[in-house]
Order: sequence, then C-alpha cells, then structure tokens
Amino acid sequence: MAHAQPDGFSPLLNDNNLEGWWGLKTVDPATLEKLSPSELASRKAESLKDVHAHWTIKDGLLENDGSGLFLTTDQWYGDFELQLDYNMEAGGDSGIYLRGMPQVQIWDHTNEAAFKHGAQKGSGGLWNNKKTSDGKDPLVLADNPAGTWNHLHILMVGERVTVTLNGKVVVDHARLENYFGRRKPGLTPIPKTGPIQLQTHGKPIQWKNIFIREIPSDEANRILNEKSFSGGENPSDWLGATENHIISDNTIQCKKGKAGTLFTQKVYTNFVARFEFLLPKGGNNGLALRYPGQGNPAYSGMCELQVLDNDAPNYSELDARQYHGSAYGMVAAQRGFLRPTGEWNQQTVTVMGSTIVTELNGTVILNTDLSKVSDYLGNKKHTGQSIPAGHFGFAGHNSPVTFRNLTIKEL
Repeated sequence: MAHAQPDGFSPLLNDNNLEGWWGLKTVDPATLEKLSPSELASRKAESLKDVHAHWTIKDGLLENDGSGLFLTTDQWYGDFELQLDYNMEAGGDSGIYLRGMPQVQIWDHTNEAAFKHGAQKGSGGLWNNKKTSDGKDPLVLADNPAGTWNHLHILMVGERVTVTLNGKVVVDHARLENYFGRRKPGLTPIPKTGPIQLQTHGKPIQWKNIFIREIPSDEANRILNEKSFSGGENPSDWLGATENHIISDNTIQCKKGKAGTLFTQKVYTNFVARFEFLLPKGGNNGLALRYPGQGNPAYSGMCELQVLDNDAPNYSELDARQYHGSAYGMVAAQRGFLRPTGEWNQQTVTVMGSTIVTELNGTVILNTDLSKVSDYLGNKKHTGQSIPAGHFGFAGHNSPVTFRNLTIKEL
C-alpha cells in the first residue's frame, strides 16, 4: 500500500502503529507551549485511548471513522514540505492543520449541503483565512471525485503556504492567518513551529503515503526571494559612509568598529525592498527609510528599521521598540522569528505612504502606520516621521552585519 518515500523526505507514519502521534482538537499552540513537560506528556497519554478508538492503521493505510480527536504529530515543524494522499466518502469534510493552525480544507466538492461554506470551489484552500484574504478559496477546482484518491502537496515557509492538489496549484504563496490571533490585540503571527494535525469531521476518511521534509534556511530564503516580487533594481551607486563599508559582489558589510549611514543615490517614495542579512553575535545595524541624506536616520528620516541580534545578552533589557524589525523608538515588531545567529535571514519591507510592513523569513512581524504614532522612546519625537520621500540606506553601528541580494522596486 505504501509508496517509496521521495528523496529527502521522511515518513510521518510507520506501516502498522501510530507511534509519534497523539490526539488533540483545535487548540492554540501557544497554550501547549505553556505546559510543563510532565503536563504535556500526561495530556498526550490521556489522548491515546480516544485515538485508538477512532484511528486505525494497517499496511500503511490510515483510517478514521469520522469522529474523535485530530491525529497530531509529537514533533513540531517550522518550514516544511508535506505530501500525502487522502480518500473520503461522499459528503466528506476534513482538513490539515499546519503548525497547529486551521487549516488546509479538504471536502467533497459536490456536497450541496456544504455549498454555503464554499465546498463547490474545491479543496486545498486556507479556509479559516478571512473572506477577503488570498488563499481563502482555491484558485482552481482540482478535486478527484469522492471515493477516489487525491494527492496533496503543501509547502510552508514562514506564514507562506503553497498548496498543490492533484498536480494543480490551488494556493500560491498565500499567508496562513493565525486563527487564534483574532481574539488577541495587535499583530499575532503564525507560530514559528507547531504540529501537523489530521482533522476528523463526521465522515470516514483514509490517508496514506504521508511524507515530510524540513526545509533548511538557505532554501527557504531562495523560495521567499523568488516569490516576494518581480522586477526592481539592484542599487549600485552609494553615498555617505562608503569608507566604512565593504561593497562587493552584491554584498554590503559594515566594517567592524565602524559606523555611519550608507545610502542610495536614488530617492524613493513608495517602494518594496527585498534582501538577506547575516548577523554576527551581538550584531546591530538598521535600515534607513526615506533618509534625507544627513542626520541620525532614526530621527531625521521616516524611521530606522532595526536590524539586531535580539538574543545578545547585552540587549536583554532594551525597550520593545528597539528589537529587530521595529520602527526604532516608535513601534515594536514581533520577536522570535530570526534564524539562529550565523544563518542568513530573508526580509521584505514595504513602504507605502505612512505605512510599513516588514516580513521576516516569511512571517509578518511589523504592520504599522507611523502617522498614528504619538508615543516615543524617551519622549523624543521623530522629526522625519512624515517625510514623503528619501534615500534607502544601512545605518552601521560598529558591527560587521552583512547584507546581500538587495532589490528595490518602486510602487
């Protein structure tokens, strides 16, 4: 029954038992992270009676009777590639939770009773996204009939999800929204890691050939670079502190122990910038947005967007508005999405009017409108906050932070 595993993939199921899985319903992964190891182990053990009552596996064929807890991996995953086959009865309805987040929807697209929920549009969509969001509905109808096998392929990098159903792309690099974050104030990104879950939803369903491959950071960066936007330019004419930077082969590094702002000759109004960066331990730099060419970019320009090793001990007591991705001294970014020090990170920054959206390694960590900011670090107002145009630059702060593959596209 089981197919040979694809190169680089690992099986999520063995042929004859459910080792490595437990049972869980729709639960915010953030609540699981708060449990002690013993509390989590106890919860997993208590779930297994229900799991074995509703889930069976034999010769690689996994079956659920339509009821019970969702089958949930012990292991948590970050960026990954998942593929599997499923076969549901007529009228079936199920789904796959990614990092514990609902969900990639699968159902019988001919079930008229579910047309009010969009079943006629087909499977593969990110059903729990808002109605107006990309990915909510599949791009095309790609389902095989109920009672036959469907092949599903899912690629997840950061919050970005691509779903291919039976060889057709039905979701293309759309953000999976945090279902649980709707009840929380402010920006709530998808967790950096979480479990895979197979949903039960009232009708029997079969699964087989479930394989997963974790995606390394360099590959994740390539995916994000390819998908973030097309066009744009690679700035090559630099002004400012050129003597304090090493500029070569599409790479820019601030010299150790040197400082000063390196900025483009060109002036930008609305734009999106894509790049990768490498932080040394304790690394500190910043992006100068709409910089006027003089003064401290954190105050004279629209803002300095912080580039920082958040985990460095000497930065442990900073104001929240001083950590990586923050509009320095004005708006705090979400933390916890940097790669380990020594690995390249990918970042995309969009500046439109007074708004800034920062996506780090595929996850939006800042989405803010600076025109609404009135509370400042140290009560020091940013005089350039509303500047309409300026240069793009790097604000060096004595550490050898490296940037590469910078592309800027005017909007």
